[in-house]
Amino acid sequence: MKKLIFIASILIFITGCYAADKTTEVTIDRIDAEEVLRLDPDADIFQYDGVIYQTNIDWVEELTLTKDMQVGEIKTTNSRTTNFKDGMANKLPVGAKIYSAKEQGDILLVEHEGKLLKYLAIVEG
Repeated sequence: MKKLIFIASILIFITGCYAADKTTEVTIDRIDAEEVLRLDPDADIFQYDGVIYQTNIDWVEELTLTKDMQVGEIKTTNSRTTNFKDGMANKLPVGAKIYSAKEQGDILLVEHEGKLLKYLAIVEG
């Protein structure tokens, strides 16, 4: 009887350890400028590091954020909905500085006309 309990315990232990070796991968797709502008033609967006960032999102505007390090700047503008590249914006002027936010990794800040604008990374998941 002790042998049966011992073998059952070993089998349960091995089975439990086997499941721990498996990993689950979650993929978050990036949405492109064309799709953002199709959903909201008046959206104020730019692209940084392959990700589209959008401003004027109510809950983001309510956050108190602190400007951290400069991570880039707007290099070109594009009023069309296609062929967006890093450093490209549809409403911000060339030369606008892009900063990280100390409190949020998915929000970038842009200094423009004396104001600090908050841009949220737009992803679908």
